Amino acid sequence: MENQQYSFESASAFTAFEFVSKGKKGHIIKIVKYTEYGDSGMYNLGFGDKIGDSDKFDDKAISDNGDREKILATVAATIYEFINEYPNASIYAKGSNLARTRLYRIAISSVLDEINKDFTVLGYLEENWEKFERNQNYSAFLIIKK
Repeated sequence: MENQQYSFESASAFTAFEFVSKGKKGHIIKIVKYTEYGDSGMYNLGFGDKIGDSDKFDDKAISDNGDREKILATVAATIYEFINEYPNASIYAKGSNLARTRLYRIAISSVLDEINKDFTVLGYLEENWEKFERNQNYSAFLIIKK
């Protein structure tokens, strides 16, 4: 990804990442966590503001720190790191609400040509997975390494 991003640290065998958002509201620690559904090889991408000193995060927090693009680019960079460790994994992503899911769709759409070089992206629409197309209102996304 060519967008500017934050540096991040990995923990838990490349299934959890932390970085610091720096913006108009100060420094906010963010967590990106990949959690496997059973032994399926499908991982949920979870993301949000770190809660205290724990390894938990709030995926509903609205930090409004003025650095959304940099944050999204950093989350995308963690996908590459994660997939390097787990090349057969698929990544499931869905916003914590409709507005966030829409934001993720817009972000994917804006770099879709670049993403498609390395990944197949599917969108969930009307109870089916289909190849991701711009301007579709998907309720979730699935990312699979080519």
